[in-house]
Amino acid sequence: MNRIVAFFSHKDKNLRDNRWIFTSMLIGSLLSLLAAFVLSVEAFHLAKNPDASLSCSVNVVLNCATVAKHPSAEMLGFPNSFFGMMAEPVVITVAIAGLAGIKFPRRFMQWAQVGYTLGLLYALYLFGISFFIIQALCPWCLLVTLTTILVWFSITRYNIREKNLPFSKSLQHTLHEYTKKDYDKVVMLGLIVVIIAAIIVKYGDGLFS
Repeated sequence: MNRIVAFFSHKDKNLRDNRWIFTSMLIGSLLSLLAAFVLSVEAFHLAKNPDASLSCSVNVVLNCATVAKHPSAEMLGFPNSFFGMMAEPVVITVAIAGLAGIKFPRRFMQWAQVGYTLGLLYALYLFGISFFIIQALCPWCLLVTLTTILVWFSITRYNIREKNLPFSKSLQHTLHEYTKKDYDKVVMLGLIVVIIAAIIVKYGDGLFS
Protein backbone atom coordinates (compact mmCIF):
# COMPACT_ATOMS: atom_id res chain seq x y z
CA MET A 1 0.00 0.00 0.00
CA ASN A 2 2.83 2.37 0.88
CA ARG A 3 4.43 1.72 -2.51
CA ILE A 4 1.19 2.63 -4.28
CA VAL A 5 0.89 5.86 -2.30
CA ALA A 6 4.53 6.68 -3.04
CA PHE A 7 4.01 5.89 -6.74
CA PHE A 8 1.26 8.50 -7.04
CA SER A 9 2.88 11.00 -4.67
CA HIS A 10 6.22 11.47 -6.42
CA LYS A 11 7.87 14.82 -5.73
CA ASP A 12 8.22 15.46 -9.48
CA LYS A 13 4.86 17.05 -10.38
CA ASN A 14 5.09 16.19 -14.09
CA LEU A 15 5.88 12.56 -13.36
CA ARG A 16 3.11 12.42 -10.77
CA ASP A 17 0.62 13.93 -13.21
CA ASN A 18 1.64 11.48 -15.95
CA ARG A 19 1.05 8.56 -13.63
CA TRP A 20 -2.45 9.79 -12.86
CA ILE A 21 -3.09 10.38 -16.56
CA PHE A 22 -2.05 6.88 -17.61
CA THR A 23 -3.89 5.31 -14.68
CA SER A 24 -7.07 7.08 -15.77
CA MET A 25 -6.49 5.86 -19.31
CA LEU A 26 -5.94 2.31 -18.09
CA ILE A 27 -9.05 2.23 -15.90
CA GLY A 28 -11.21 3.84 -18.59
CA SER A 29 -10.02 1.55 -21.38
CA LEU A 30 -10.38 -1.58 -19.22
CA LEU A 31 -13.98 -0.65 -18.42
CA SER A 32 -14.64 0.10 -22.10
CA LEU A 33 -13.15 -3.25 -23.10
CA LEU A 34 -15.35 -5.02 -20.56
CA ALA A 35 -18.43 -3.24 -21.92
CA ALA A 36 -17.43 -4.02 -25.52
CA PHE A 37 -16.98 -7.69 -24.64
CA VAL A 38 -20.41 -7.93 -22.98
CA LEU A 39 -22.07 -6.09 -25.88
CA SER A 40 -20.35 -8.39 -28.38
CA VAL A 41 -21.72 -11.44 -26.56
CA GLU A 42 -25.18 -9.87 -26.52
CA ALA A 43 -24.88 -9.16 -30.25
CA PHE A 44 -24.31 -12.87 -30.90
CA HIS A 45 -27.40 -13.68 -28.81
CA LEU A 46 -29.50 -11.27 -30.86
CA ALA A 47 -28.09 -12.64 -34.11
CA LYS A 48 -29.26 -16.13 -33.12
CA ASN A 49 -32.57 -14.96 -31.72
CA PRO A 50 -33.83 -11.40 -32.46
CA ASP A 51 -36.40 -11.81 -29.67
CA ALA A 52 -33.83 -12.83 -27.06
CA SER A 53 -34.01 -11.19 -23.65
CA LEU A 54 -30.67 -9.55 -22.90
CA SER A 55 -29.14 -9.26 -19.44
CA CYS A 56 -28.91 -5.48 -19.73
CA SER A 57 -32.53 -5.02 -20.78
CA VAL A 58 -33.83 -3.82 -17.42
CA ASN A 59 -36.98 -1.95 -18.44
CA VAL A 60 -38.41 0.11 -21.30
CA VAL A 61 -35.86 2.90 -20.83
CA LEU A 62 -32.76 0.86 -19.95
CA ASN A 63 -33.00 -1.63 -22.77
CA CYS A 64 -29.97 -2.91 -24.69
CA ALA A 65 -32.09 -4.96 -27.09
CA THR A 66 -34.01 -1.90 -28.30
CA VAL A 67 -30.77 0.00 -28.92
CA ALA A 68 -29.00 -3.00 -30.50
CA LYS A 69 -31.77 -3.44 -33.09
CA HIS A 70 -31.38 0.13 -34.36
CA PRO A 71 -29.27 0.58 -37.55
CA SER A 72 -26.84 2.83 -35.65
CA ALA A 73 -25.72 -0.17 -33.58
CA GLU A 74 -23.65 -1.37 -36.53
CA MET A 75 -20.92 0.09 -38.70
CA LEU A 76 -19.80 -1.50 -41.97
CA GLY A 77 -22.04 -4.46 -41.16
CA PHE A 78 -20.39 -5.19 -37.79
CA PRO A 79 -21.65 -4.39 -34.28
CA ASN A 80 -19.99 -1.28 -32.87
CA SER A 81 -18.71 -3.31 -29.94
CA PHE A 82 -16.40 -5.26 -32.27
CA PHE A 83 -14.48 -2.08 -33.02
CA GLY A 84 -14.20 -1.39 -29.29
CA MET A 85 -12.75 -4.87 -28.83
CA MET A 86 -10.06 -3.97 -31.37
CA ALA A 87 -9.31 -0.41 -30.23
CA GLU A 88 -9.26 -0.65 -26.44
CA PRO A 89 -6.34 -3.13 -26.18
CA VAL A 90 -4.21 -0.54 -27.99
CA VAL A 91 -5.13 2.12 -25.41
CA ILE A 92 -4.47 -0.35 -22.58
CA THR A 93 -1.02 -1.05 -24.02
CA VAL A 94 -0.24 2.67 -24.28
CA ALA A 95 -1.41 3.26 -20.70
CA ILE A 96 0.68 0.41 -19.27
CA ALA A 97 3.73 1.52 -21.26
CA GLY A 98 3.21 5.09 -20.05
CA LEU A 99 3.04 3.93 -16.44
CA ALA A 100 6.32 2.10 -17.03
CA GLY A 101 7.91 5.39 -18.06
CA ILE A 102 8.03 4.80 -21.80
CA LYS A 103 7.69 7.97 -23.88
CA PHE A 104 6.05 7.54 -27.25
CA PRO A 105 7.09 9.40 -30.41
CA ARG A 106 5.30 12.69 -31.01
CA ARG A 107 3.81 11.46 -34.29
CA PHE A 108 2.39 8.36 -32.63
CA MET A 109 0.66 10.43 -29.94
CA GLN A 110 -0.73 12.78 -32.59
CA TRP A 111 -2.33 9.85 -34.39
CA ALA A 112 -3.57 8.49 -31.06
CA GLN A 113 -5.19 11.87 -30.44
CA VAL A 114 -6.86 11.85 -33.86
CA GLY A 115 -8.07 8.28 -33.43
CA TYR A 116 -9.53 8.78 -30.00
CA THR A 117 -11.08 12.12 -30.97
CA LEU A 118 -12.97 10.29 -33.72
CA GLY A 119 -13.91 7.64 -31.15
CA LEU A 120 -15.23 10.28 -28.78
CA LEU A 121 -17.27 11.99 -31.48
CA TYR A 122 -18.72 8.64 -32.54
CA ALA A 123 -19.56 7.71 -28.94
CA LEU A 124 -21.34 11.04 -28.41
CA TYR A 125 -23.13 10.62 -31.75
CA LEU A 126 -24.40 7.18 -30.70
CA PHE A 127 -25.49 8.56 -27.34
CA GLY A 128 -27.40 11.31 -29.14
CA ILE A 129 -29.13 8.76 -31.40
CA SER A 130 -30.07 6.67 -28.37
CA PHE A 131 -31.20 9.66 -26.31
CA PHE A 132 -33.18 11.62 -28.91
CA ILE A 133 -34.27 9.08 -31.55
CA ILE A 134 -34.41 5.57 -30.11
CA GLN A 135 -35.73 6.85 -26.76
CA ALA A 136 -33.99 4.03 -24.90
CA LEU A 137 -30.60 3.65 -23.26
CA CYS A 138 -28.10 0.82 -23.17
CA PRO A 139 -26.32 0.73 -19.77
CA TRP A 140 -23.14 -0.76 -21.22
CA CYS A 141 -23.16 1.79 -24.04
CA LEU A 142 -23.45 4.57 -21.46
CA LEU A 143 -20.41 3.16 -19.69
CA VAL A 144 -18.50 3.25 -22.98
CA THR A 145 -19.52 6.87 -23.54
CA LEU A 146 -18.41 7.98 -20.08
CA THR A 147 -15.12 6.07 -20.15
CA THR A 148 -14.37 7.35 -23.66
CA ILE A 149 -14.75 10.88 -22.31
CA LEU A 150 -12.34 10.04 -19.47
CA VAL A 151 -9.73 8.52 -21.77
CA TRP A 152 -10.00 11.34 -24.34
CA PHE A 153 -9.40 14.02 -21.73
CA SER A 154 -6.49 11.99 -20.33
CA ILE A 155 -4.81 11.64 -23.73
CA THR A 156 -5.46 15.29 -24.54
CA ARG A 157 -4.03 16.45 -21.21
CA TYR A 158 -0.88 14.41 -21.80
CA ASN A 159 -0.43 15.66 -25.36
CA ILE A 160 -0.91 19.28 -24.30
CA ARG A 161 1.60 18.96 -21.48
CA GLU A 162 4.14 17.24 -23.74
CA LYS A 163 3.48 19.70 -26.58
CA ASN A 164 2.69 16.86 -28.96
CA LEU A 165 -0.12 18.64 -30.78
CA PRO A 166 0.69 20.60 -33.97
CA PHE A 167 -0.43 23.98 -32.64
CA SER A 168 1.24 27.37 -32.62
CA LYS A 169 3.50 28.21 -29.67
CA SER A 170 1.03 30.75 -28.33
CA LEU A 171 -1.86 28.27 -28.43
CA GLN A 172 0.31 25.55 -26.89
CA HIS A 173 1.22 27.93 -24.07
CA THR A 174 -2.44 28.85 -23.49
CA LEU A 175 -3.50 25.20 -23.39
CA HIS A 176 -0.61 24.30 -21.11
CA GLU A 177 -1.67 26.99 -18.64
CA TYR A 178 -5.22 25.70 -18.99
CA THR A 179 -4.17 22.21 -17.90
CA LYS A 180 -1.89 23.52 -15.13
CA LYS A 181 -4.97 25.06 -13.54
CA ASP A 182 -6.92 21.81 -14.11
CA TYR A 183 -9.57 23.55 -16.20
CA ASP A 184 -9.66 20.48 -18.44
CA LYS A 185 -10.74 18.36 -15.48
CA VAL A 186 -13.53 20.82 -14.75
CA VAL A 187 -14.73 20.62 -18.36
CA MET A 188 -14.59 16.81 -18.30
CA LEU A 189 -16.57 16.55 -15.07
CA GLY A 190 -19.00 19.16 -16.36
CA LEU A 191 -19.65 17.16 -19.53
CA ILE A 192 -20.23 13.97 -17.54
CA VAL A 193 -22.59 15.78 -15.14
CA VAL A 194 -24.54 17.27 -18.07
CA ILE A 195 -25.02 13.83 -19.65
CA ILE A 196 -26.16 12.24 -16.37
CA ALA A 197 -28.42 15.18 -15.53
CA ALA A 198 -29.99 15.10 -19.01
CA ILE A 199 -30.78 11.40 -18.59
CA ILE A 200 -32.36 11.94 -15.17
CA VAL A 201 -34.39 14.94 -16.32
CA LYS A 202 -35.65 13.23 -19.48
CA TYR A 203 -36.46 9.80 -18.09
CA GLY A 204 -36.88 10.36 -14.35
CA ASP A 205 -38.68 7.50 -12.63
CA GLY A 206 -38.67 5.52 -15.88
CA LEU A 207 -35.05 4.60 -15.15
CA PHE A 208 -36.11 2.57 -12.13
CA SER A 209 -39.59 1.34 -13.01
